[in-house]
Amino acid sequence: MSERSEIDLKKVEKLIDLMKEHDLIEVELVDGKSRVHLRRPEPPGAPAGPTILPIATGMPGATAALGPGAAPEAAPAGGPETNVVEIPSPMIGTFYSAPGPDAEPYVRVGSKIRPGTVVCIVEAMKVMNEIKADVSGTITDVLCKAGEPVEFGQPLFRVRPES
Repeated sequence: MSERSEIDLKKVEKLIDLMKEHDLIEVELVDGKSRVHLRRPEPPGAPAGPTILPIATGMPGATAALGPGAAPEAAPAGGPETNVVEIPSPMIGTFYSAPGPDAEPYVRVGSKIRPGTVVCIVEAMKVMNEIKADVSGTITDVLCKAGEPVEFGQPLFRVRPES
């Protein structure tokens, strides 16, 4: 076995350990032309889990996708806000609305934001990732609470874009 194959095997073993440690069912790692996709088998009789569908975030490398038979999410019927956009989580992790436990939240309902405005932190594997807006507008809804786990593509905020 070549040295390159041994290094790749070590990476795969590390991914498997991380999957076990964080109770992940599926993980995919893309690095240039290399791609590793791991999926743990579901225990017999386990209920089918939710399907996580990535959505466009305006970030490089993000893609829009819908699963088979899925339809785009419709606006709530009779809701007052029809012209809103969502800021989704670009990763799986833990949502934090402020930089620290005693600090003020980055944004609240009514906060004005611009592209590049930090709106929250998503902690993933002990790394604090600042999530920045890619739209100008006003926060209409904060959809998560501090310390809550979030999924890739899960909406974190709703924003009424500037006209």
